[in-house]
Amino acid sequence: MPTYEYRCRLCGHEFELFQSITASAKRKCPECEKNGLERLISGGGAVLFKGDGFYETDYRSSDYKKKAEAEKKAGESKSEGKKESKTEKKGGGGSEKKKPAAKET
Repeated sequence: MPTYEYRCRLCGHEFELFQSITASAKRKCPECEKNGLERLISGGGAVLFKGDGFYETDYRSSDYKKKAEAEKKAGESKSEGKKESKTEKKGGGGSEKKKPAAKET
């Protein structure tokens, strides 16, 4: 339910009231008990996200989460395979000797 702000034109009393959107505006002031209330235009309430984990994927279905996890694992296994092939290309055990560079004269 929205929060509406009210001010009494007669006594100056200001307060907030939780009301349904379809409810009519209040007229009687709770302070002076006269019909002088007016509903104020307010900026609206701000949305505050506090704490960890406010990401777009937080509220996905469990099926989506399972598929995403499977894709992540598949990606990790591919990257491990690439790392192994790089070490094999480097020479593996280092048993080969490098030839000294020829000197220019």
